[in-house]
Amino acid sequence: MDSVEVAQRYFDAWNSRVAKAIVAIFTDSGTYSDPVSGGPLSGQALEEHAQGLFGAFPDLSFDIVSSAATGDGAVAAQWLMKGTNTGSFRGGPPTGQSIELPGADFIIVEGDKIQSVQGYFDQRTFVEQLGLQAIVQPYAIGPFTFGVSVRATTGKLIKPGAISLTWIEVDTDEQAEEVRARGRQITQEMLQMEGHISTTTMVFGRRLHTTTAWENPEAPTQLLKSGAHKDAMDRFFGPGFASSASTMVWLPGRFNGMWVRCPSCDQMAEYDQGEGKCRCGSILPEHPPYW
Repeated sequence: MDSVEVAQRYFDAWNSRVAKAIVAIFTDSGTYSDPVSGGPLSGQALEEHAQGLFGAFPDLSFDIVSSAATGDGAVAAQWLMKGTNTGSFRGGPPTGQSIELPGADFIIVEGDKIQSVQGYFDQRTFVEQLGLQAIVQPYAIGPFTFGVSVRATTGKLIKPGAISLTWIEVDTDEQAEEVRARGRQITQEMLQMEGHISTTTMVFGRRLHTTTAWENPEAPTQLLKSGAHKDAMDRFFGPGFASSASTMVWLPGRFNGMWVRCPSCDQMAEYDQGEGKCRCGSILPEHPPYW
């Protein structure tokens, strides 16, 4: 069996969607790496990586565009990865989007086994085909730390009577992914709670913040009985998870008004003070949520 045939067996294993079959084609010290693998993988780690992809893309397949020997035991293969994202990928919810991602593998073969696979593809194309935003920004510059944020709102046009602030700092990227997944579950529950207005979550590396607006200071106490929130608290106060956290509830000290531009005179008008009317006498458009 020549090196190109061994490489084909490797792709056949991927197309069978059996993670153990993929691992079996590698030598005991064989490694796999691609732009999202987090470094070289082998054995159990490679199996888990493949299972994660199959969970996210149950119909995952590789169409081989070209495959050729490039030297002693070396194979270069160009491929098109196809699949539909119907399962969680790296802690995120499924998007339902289909991908056709071009890429290439550079494979080193030893006998009838694979010693290494180095895969390449454009991460930006991958992310955009999933219907996600591709944001390029630094991790930190001086006192500034960069991250991402998500807002979930009920759309209520009610002034917040309380703001709850929570942050947690974790030890690993895996813990950060777990906190994000738990946060999505908790937010889904909060959206159904009496007195909830909106929630904004912010992620800065391994530090995660949540800011939630409530109608009154009693409303956040519902979280103490929430299934997802209680499970998260049990996880935090148990051994081996996260390094620190804080939670607090703040009450508004002063409300400076909601300003809305009048379509008639093109001036800003204070919505509440004018009871929805501009100084020019025109009715103001409905204001957005306060939070």
